[in-house]
Amino acid sequence: MNNTNSNSLAYNKMEDKKILPLIISMSLPPLCSMFMQYSYNFIDCLFVSWISEDALTAVSLSFPLTTLMLAFSIGIGVGINVLISRFLGQKDFDKANSIVNHGLILATFVGILLNILCLLSIKPYFYAFSSNPRLLELFTDYMYICAFMQIPNILHIAVQKIIQGTGNMIAPMWFQIAGVVFNLVFDPILIFGFGPFPKMGIKGAALSTVLGYTLSMILAFYVLIFTKQKVKIKKNNFSLCYSYFRDIITLGLPSFIMNALGAFMVSFANMFLIVYSTTAVAFFGAYFKAQQVVVMTVNGLIQGCIPIMSYNFGAKKIDRLMQAFKYGTIIASILMGFGSILLIVFPVHILKIFMASDQMISFGVPALRIMATSYIFNGISTMIASYMQSTANIKYSLIINLLRQLVLLLPMMWILTRLFQMNGVWYSFIITELITCLYAYITYKRNSTINI
Repeated sequence: MNNTNSNSLAYNKMEDKKILPLIISMSLPPLCSMFMQYSYNFIDCLFVSWISEDALTAVSLSFPLTTLMLAFSIGIGVGINVLISRFLGQKDFDKANSIVNHGLILATFVGILLNILCLLSIKPYFYAFSSNPRLLELFTDYMYICAFMQIPNILHIAVQKIIQGTGNMIAPMWFQIAGVVFNLVFDPILIFGFGPFPKMGIKGAALSTVLGYTLSMILAFYVLIFTKQKVKIKKNNFSLCYSYFRDIITLGLPSFIMNALGAFMVSFANMFLIVYSTTAVAFFGAYFKAQQVVVMTVNGLIQGCIPIMSYNFGAKKIDRLMQAFKYGTIIASILMGFGSILLIVFPVHILKIFMASDQMISFGVPALRIMATSYIFNGISTMIASYMQSTANIKYSLIINLLRQLVLLLPMMWILTRLFQMNGVWYSFIITELITCLYAYITYKRNSTINI
């Protein structure tokens, strides 16, 4: 890139715009995008619950698989995002453009691999939970189509994070919205059959999801290639640098684990809950969709804060880095507190969205209220993990996420279900989030000056 172009692109709002307005302006679009990202499964659950409780259970069982696929996409995307923000902070535009190429190559390879692995694992995964032939039929009908969402999913998220890494949060929001609106419109059309479209049942929900992701991918590449951006696909003098692949994976690993562990957590919870009833599994699937709506607000905030913190860490502007972290933590606490209040005050209304039976409501209402009390601790520890990720303290970010969704949670479920039966699953979330939050705070106080 010549000097004139470099100078014209050198200014970046992440360097000198006031932090609070900057966080808000950079968080709202990814908040919307993340909400849209997770709304695919939410929308599917909403419409298939009108088919039957078995259909809702089948889609709920599929959620860990689709979440794991999404986790890989987000992990690769965040790794790309952090590196691009850091190189732009260092005013190294050539390296930033090189990361675009490496990120897209890596995303394509991982997408194809995951698509194949998902197709091979569908039936073995189901039999780990149930041998119900009706559930198996519904589950395979859904997943054998939904598996093909992975390639367009990972590629459009890679482009989304590339563009967000430059500080442009608006364009990624719009191609994300386009895919979700498509899914929202065509879900009922393809499930129930309207006009010239056949009645496809649960297969229609899966097909609508795949087509929605494909539309987002097409629009994402249009924005990257045909509109003016601070980074672009490098066409001249490009050569592979395998250390960039390693760096993308390493920097995205905490985000991957944070999202992947959600999939494992749902799987483990389902293993405990299936002992009591399939209704309990259907409830937890419905709850997790509602919970993700709340959590996505904080994830959107984090996706806005990470480029700001990474950019100023690369630019060695420590005051701005710390301001971004502190404002982000305050906002995260407020958002999670508000979400907690909604679930505590309106549990019946939330469950009825999913056509909950009287049995589901009877144990679901107290369960929602119990689990919602843990949300504020979740917000604080997640924000601290993101700060560690942005300042190259990857191991602490990994530990925090592992504690939250695996290392502490699983043994807590095992112990507390033996003491409180099914209620033990709900109590385990409160205890786990509280302990993790305390660990995260202590870790932050001890390590906030490392590598700065």
